[in-house]
Amino acid sequence: MIRVLLADDHGIVRDGLKRILAATGEVEVAGEAKDGDETLALVKANDYDVAVLDMSMPGLAGLDLIKRLRLEKPALKLLVLSMHGEQQYAARALKAGASGYLNKDSAGELLVGALRKVAAGGVHVSDAAAAGLVSAARAPRQALSDREFEVLRLLAAGRSPTEVADQLHLSVKTVSTHKANIQLKLGLGGTADLVRYALEQKLV
Repeated sequence: MIRVLLADDHGIVRDGLKRILAATGEVEVAGEAKDGDETLALVKANDYDVAVLDMSMPGLAGLDLIKRLRLEKPALKLLVLSMHGEQQYAARALKAGASGYLNKDSAGELLVGALRKVAAGGVHVSDAAAAGLVSAARAPRQALSDREFEVLRLLAAGRSPTEVADQLHLSVKTVSTHKANIQLKLGLGGTADLVRYALEQKLV
């Protein structure tokens, strides 16, 4: 039996995933979390085989959450289930310590197979993501650090620098520094240019 932790801030998504997994007869949903902080607390207190993670939950989330979970429980397998495009996020998620990346649009058909593969020690990426990893590695955004990438994503999603600072546990001054570095590395002007770039690259 594969013991799974489901981490997603939408209850209806967790319910859907539970139904898919229950039908296999080989997966036990042993825990549920609605944000990153709860996910980390559950992982510290319990043992799971695989954690299925949304990339965009409140609190600790995304690449930071993946790295924290890997530090806390190195043997825990992490399968990222996200609405974000695989070509934009898969490489960073895998580099941060995830064992697989799955787009929510294809979760219905691919989730169980991906979960089995990850639980057995394999790595899961879709054909589309695998094809995009090479070209993504050459993209200008790959010059950004993981922290700069997260700041870009949140600013482009409409968060204010103060909100970004709160979510990432940074000072507003640090967020402003990251923003300036992002603009310099990508050759962009103000916030409007950042948003336009993120939309074109399907980062939001």
